[in-house]
Amino acid sequence: MTAKRITDLVLVILAAIILAVPMIMVGIAVRLTSKGPALYWSKRVGRGNQLFDMPKFRTMAVDTPVVATHLLNDPAKHLTPIGSFLRKTSLDELPQLWCILNGEMSFVGPRPALYNQYDLIEARTLCNVHSLPPGLTGWAQINGRDELAIPEKVALDAHYLARQSFFLDMRILIMTAVSVIGARGVKH
Repeated sequence: MTAKRITDLVLVILAAIILAVPMIMVGIAVRLTSKGPALYWSKRVGRGNQLFDMPKFRTMAVDTPVVATHLLNDPAKHLTPIGSFLRKTSLDELPQLWCILNGEMSFVGPRPALYNQYDLIEARTLCNVHSLPPGLTGWAQINGRDELAIPEKVALDAHYLARQSFFLDMRILIMTAVSVIGARGVKH
C-alpha cells in the first residue's frame, strides 16, 4: 500500500466522521426539493481508462441529458432548486468519499471524465494522465475548474503527473478549500 493510499484512507475516514450529519442533511434536502433519488450515479473514467460508477448528490432534474454541463444549451434550466448552491459549495461531491474508500479515486488527481468525453479521455491518454487515479480535486480544479478548455485542463493534469508528491497534494487540498469557500471557477 502506497503512502498516498494510506493518506487517502486516513483522510476519508476523518471526513466521513465529520461530514456524516451534513451529508444526511443534504440528501434529505435534495429529496425534499426535487423529484427523484438523492444520489446520481454516473459512469466515469478511472485509472487506466477503466469505467466506474461515481455518486454525486443530484443537482439536475432526472431527465437531464448525460453530457458535460457546459454542453447543455441552458444548464440553469436543468438545475434543481438547490442544485446551484450544491455545486458552488461542492457539497454535491461529498458522496465521492465512497469511491476514495473503495480505491477507485484519490483525494487528489485529475477529475474523472464522463464516459462520453472522448476528446478529454484521448488527450489524457496521450499524455499518460490516465495512469493516475482520478481525484476529488486536482491541479486543474484549483487552476480554473469549469472555466478551462480541454487542452488547458490536460496540460495541468500532465503538470501534476510530472510533479506529484505528498506536499503538492496537501497544497492542492488547501487551495481547494480556499476555492470552494469563494466558489471560484464554478459556472453553474
